[in-house]
Amino acid sequence: MCNCGVCERIKLTQEGKNPFFVRELKTGYVVLGDIQRFKGYTLFLCKEHATELHFLEKDFKCVFLEEMSLVAEAVYNAFHPDKLNYELLGVGNGVHMHWHIFPRRMGDTSEPGPVWRLDKAELNSDEYKPTEEELEKLKALLKIELDKLIP
Repeated sequence: MCNCGVCERIKLTQEGKNPFFVRELKTGYVVLGDIQRFKGYTLFLCKEHATELHFLEKDFKCVFLEEMSLVAEAVYNAFHPDKLNYELLGVGNGVHMHWHIFPRRMGDTSEPGPVWRLDKAELNSDEYKPTEEELEKLKALLKIELDKLIP
């Protein structure tokens, strides 16, 4: 492991210290976002420390993409959005890719468009941090749907 934020989050998950952890899959970890401005916001953290999809070994990459699709389907089924937004990002200059899956609802922002158009202060506001009870409920809903799709 290196010192990137995703690797650090994976290490906490492996140590049982990540309260946002939902489920481990073959190629990554499903976690809820720390801030739930978009209820059900989920991340899928790649187990491989790679910056680009094409850097992954072919078989791993195919499973990673299929699992991401199943995670997105579980998010959709658990949280019933109007639409999902997907984004594959890396932390700082393209390090350690991870998927962001945003459940979107009509009118959830003042103007249509990507979530990144929101002011960072709003997107990261403590107002949207889930309580322990809310977090456990969100995790349970998502885990039920993941378990249906990925036994």
